[in-house]
Amino acid sequence: MKNIILIGMPGCGKSTVGVVLAKTLGMDFIDTDLIICRQEGSTLQKIIERSGLDGFSRIESGVGSRLNVSGTVVATGGSMVLYEEAMNHLRENGIVVFVDVELPELQRRITNITTRGITFSKGETLADIFVSRRPYYERYADLVVSIKDGTLEQTVEKLVGRLLPLMEECQNN
Repeated sequence: MKNIILIGMPGCGKSTVGVVLAKTLGMDFIDTDLIICRQEGSTLQKIIERSGLDGFSRIESGVGSRLNVSGTVVATGGSMVLYEEAMNHLRENGIVVFVDVELPELQRRITNITTRGITFSKGETLADIFVSRRPYYERYADLVVSIKDGTLEQTVEKLVGRLLPLMEECQNN
């Protein structure tokens, strides 16, 4: 069974949507950020501080490139799309869903950008990250779900309605 790979900005709700989506579809759920934390024995922010952006990038890319699951909803870290090898690997057995949230909502949700474990360069803002990553999210997405209005359950219901035909098509091929 194909995986469902959730991509999008930090704070867009990949993990929250992913858990409910997995329950709804009877699939497993994993979060690559949690895999990284467990593997490294630390929080994302401490890993970034200890290893630097390049070191963290190697760790995150490695997790994405080696992930071997089936029938799983996978919430990726917001920067996973920056690693072509990892994304190509994830796409081999997955339908990629871009969880799209507008910048003002992300700014409202993320109040701890310097301690949350978000990869960004000194002086870079959430708006800068949003603009630089958006083309990658759009490039890899098989499906885009815009989170604007409605409850979490309504969002998942809408997503399931759009995913099921794609999942059936994948099984028939």
